[in-house]
Amino acid sequence: MKRLSLFTIVLLCLLLPTQGVADTLQQVRKRGALHCGIASGVPGYSIADKNGNWVGFAVDLCRAISAAVFGNADKVRYMPLSAKNRFEALLSGQIDVLTRTTTWTMQRDTVLGAKFAGVSYYDGQGFMTKANLGLTKSVAELDGAAICVQGATTTERNLADYFETRGLSYTPIPLETNEKAAKMFETGRCQAFTANISQLYGLRSRMSDPSSAVVLPEIISKEPMSPAIRQGDEQWFSIVKWSLQTMINAEEMGINSLNADEMIANGSPAVKRLLGVGGPQGAALGLADDWTYQIIKQVGNYGELFERNLGKQSSLKIERGLNALWTQGGLMYGIPMR
Repeated sequence: MKRLSLFTIVLLCLLLPTQGVADTLQQVRKRGALHCGIASGVPGYSIADKNGNWVGFAVDLCRAISAAVFGNADKVRYMPLSAKNRFEALLSGQIDVLTRTTTWTMQRDTVLGAKFAGVSYYDGQGFMTKANLGLTKSVAELDGAAICVQGATTTERNLADYFETRGLSYTPIPLETNEKAAKMFETGRCQAFTANISQLYGLRSRMSDPSSAVVLPEIISKEPMSPAIRQGDEQWFSIVKWSLQTMINAEEMGINSLNADEMIANGSPAVKRLLGVGGPQGAALGLADDWTYQIIKQVGNYGELFERNLGKQSSLKIERGLNALWTQGGLMYGIPMR
């Protein structure tokens, strides 16, 4: 894919026909599949399993939107994208939604023309080093080190800002993807590798000897991950936003993929309302009234997504931390759906 400059991407956004942006739902239904932008080869987020099927947290976000739109979570075409071409693919209409690891920032939300539908994962940038170096306490121990990083990302800018502010020196080794950066780190080309903490754990799990690398405890940035769409389509924005909120609210109410049917029959009025019973929830979005039920039944609540892809049921074993519900000390807080 030919790469565009930041100026060209912004210009593309400004010139994008309003009519072409404002009927995403119609276009998705007409083609019979959701085009979803994901990353390739990031365990926990989006990776092909042994049967060639895409699995991961970002994949499940796509499936939730598909369940809302079609009543079928599997009507998705996954499109692996690099950090450099993800916004080009979004703004040009190649994808309908971007769920790959992407930080919500002001520039992207205003200048680039992306619109972010809500935080799906609270992350932060960290560092991984070789265990045999004995660097286990602080990023300051990396003074003078060669550091592998994915280029043209907020990660690369955070790295530069952090080291400059603290008067530390380093040699950046920018790579096109985090997978390539991790490979360079594994072969010893750099003494450290920096990325979001969740990605570090995922990529470490793919190394020939995961125990040869350690993740430093220090976090140097805030990285709120969010699904993104093109600006100019409020209906589509609402569908993506409320699909995420459905899963968060479902966990708060104790509704999951296994008990959704029982909850429809015996749940409280609030629970039944979330599941599409007792009020026309779908009409305003152009969806069927059972769209929330389809998300929960076919994909699960937020906790189910987290645990099977990133948490206790996965190989990564990442603690919920900030991504726990607000009632459990985290930041996940469902916006009322009534």
